[in-house]
Amino acid sequence: MKLLRELPLGTRVVVRYRIEGGFTDALGDLVARDETTCTVETRRGPVVVAFETVALAKPVPPPPVRKSGGGPPPAL
Repeated sequence: MKLLRELPLGTRVVVRYRIEGGFTDALGDLVARDETTCTVETRRGPVVVAFETVALAKPVPPPPVRKSGGGPPPAL
């Protein structure tokens, strides 16, 4: 997949790739690649994806900033 070979490491990506029985996605930072694979650092850990199994891939924006759930807003 040409895009995954050209994006700078550290780019946040989503990669859809084939697995037995269908497809799955890896969402996270592109952290490594070699001639046949790329590695996406997901929230659950690194996922190594063979280029030959990639169906779709694209860069995505950073995750939204989570608001702290520290209780009700302060009184005015």
